[in-house]
Formats: sequence, structure tokens, C-alpha cells
Amino acid sequence: MPHSLIIGSGAALGAGARYLLTIALGDGMLPLLILNIVGSALMGYTRPGPFWGTGFLGGFTSFAGFAFFTADSHWSIALAYVAATLVGCTAAYLAGDKLR
Repeated sequence: MPHSLIIGSGAALGAGARYLLTIALGDGMLPLLILNIVGSALMGYTRPGPFWGTGFLGGFTSFAGFAFFTADSHWSIALAYVAATLVGCTAAYLAGDKLR
């Protein structure tokens, strides 16, 4: 199977999972932050290959949503959101890696 098809299939499944969780958690900055932190923790814990890592977890997390929320917010809220995302996702990845 071509590499791009493997990654694309994983991304489609990851985006679908994110969509379903967004319906359950609600739409907004906080649910997206939680999903990005969970995705980062899973990335650190599992150290997945192309299908699960670049594909599924790449589709599960959302940089586009992160960019949308920061661009559409007051500068102070955007700054806090960027800091929470950077610290939260980095800490989650490192914690997942440490738990491995």
C-alpha cells in the first residue's frame, strides 16, 4: 500500500474521531486544547508509526483549529491559549514518553 494512502487513511480516521469527540465535548477552545493534549500524550506514550502517528494522531489533533481560535481572539486570550497549548502539549508528550 502506498505510504500516502496509509497516512491519509489514518488521518481520515483521526479527524473522524476528533469530530465525534467535539460533538460530545462541545466546540470551542477548551475541548480542542484537551484533544490536542490527549493526542500529544498518546504520541509520547505509543511512539507510533506513520498510520497511527502522522495519520491518526495528526488528524485527531488540530493545528488549524488552534490557529483559528488564536487568530479570532483578543490578544490576551490568544497569548494564554498559545501558552497553554505549548506547555500542555509538550508536558503531555514528555509524560507519555516517561510512562512508556
